[in-house]
Amino acid sequence: MTLSSPLLLAVGLLVTAALAWAAVVSARRRTAGLAAVGLAVPGGGRAHRGIGLTIAGVGVLAVAAAGPAAMVPVPRTAGTVVLAIDVSGSMGADDVAPTRLAAAQRAARAFVAAQPDSVDIGVVAFERGALTTARPDADHSIALAAVDRLKVSGGTSLGTAILASLSAITGRPVALGRDDAAPDIGYWPSATIVMFSDGQNQGADVGRAAAVAQRAGVHVHTVGVGTAAGATVKVDGYHLRTSLDADTLTLIARTTGGAYHPASDAARLDGIAGTIDLRLTVSDEPLPLAGGLIGLALALLTAGAALTVLRSGRVI
Repeated sequence: MTLSSPLLLAVGLLVTAALAWAAVVSARRRTAGLAAVGLAVPGGGRAHRGIGLTIAGVGVLAVAAAGPAAMVPVPRTAGTVVLAIDVSGSMGADDVAPTRLAAAQRAARAFVAAQPDSVDIGVVAFERGALTTARPDADHSIALAAVDRLKVSGGTSLGTAILASLSAITGRPVALGRDDAAPDIGYWPSATIVMFSDGQNQGADVGRAAAVAQRAGVHVHTVGVGTAAGATVKVDGYHLRTSLDADTLTLIARTTGGAYHPASDAARLDGIAGTIDLRLTVSDEPLPLAGGLIGLALALLTAGAALTVLRSGRVI
């Protein structure tokens, strides 16, 4: 059990102890005075029970004032989601109207809107490098603003995108070493990465980066933005033919235990939010106990006052 105001509890218990001491002293003096003149105590020891109940009520009220709470396990849909959105030059292609990036942004906004408040959402924009534009936060308006700011630039590195997303989840840099061993970043089963990309990759180590996520228990769901037929896009003054690489995106999803979601048009992208399942987690949450304790205190005070009046003819 936890207390929000331990000081109030200490003060309340001191007051309760003082009342108990005063009641004992008063009862002894009254008993001695009545005995001196040959009279019995009205109600006998039963009268003292009413006073005892009243003092007990004050003690329980003191505990309630301290704001007690019990930690109870509560299952809920919770966790962290990082939206990794490709902003490479190929995302400017218009085979998904109006452009691949614009369609991905629309789908990302729909996804954010569909998530409960218990989910922290972050945004990573990636090309050859990757930049965390919004760290995971329960305030979803921050993620939405980050999505709206995205613009097309540079090449694509899917491996870097995965590592940057893991960095956003863990709160510390995640990088691949020179050897084949994957870095140990702990276990994050309530975290999910949703990657929006056309799959065009100019970087290496996609498989190793996916293995790091898999070892950490982080599922990567990939959303293929584009078409197999592709389109021509102008990048740095050059016209380049680009098409959807579903195989690479499928490999990432399968390696990490996620799923690949093909989305060849804007209508299918808008439905992505309903196809990605967040995992149920069990977390300890505080359950306030003050209300129940106040009810108990009132019952004790009422019973004590009633018993005192009935047995002794007066309240104290």
